[in-house]
Amino acid sequence: MNADDRNRLNSLLRDALPVLGSAPEPPHDLWPALQQRLHTTSEPAYWAWLEAPWIDAVLLAGLALFVLAVPASIPVLLYYL
Repeated sequence: MNADDRNRLNSLLRDALPVLGSAPEPPHDLWPALQQRLHTTSEPAYWAWLEAPWIDAVLLAGLALFVLAVPASIPVLLYYL
């Protein structure tokens, strides 16, 4: 890369990137807005049914049945734990 290419690249980068100035901080405190957003209630997500306690029992029962059906899977499962 010669000096002309380097100068062209520098000018392209200066044009593409905004100038941050001396203080690239937000103009106001963001913590109160974040606290308000955390304390507001919103509609549950469509996957909220996964938070039900029965899903843990179903997954554990499925794992137990899989281990009983395929005993050779025990070392593999222990490896990934």
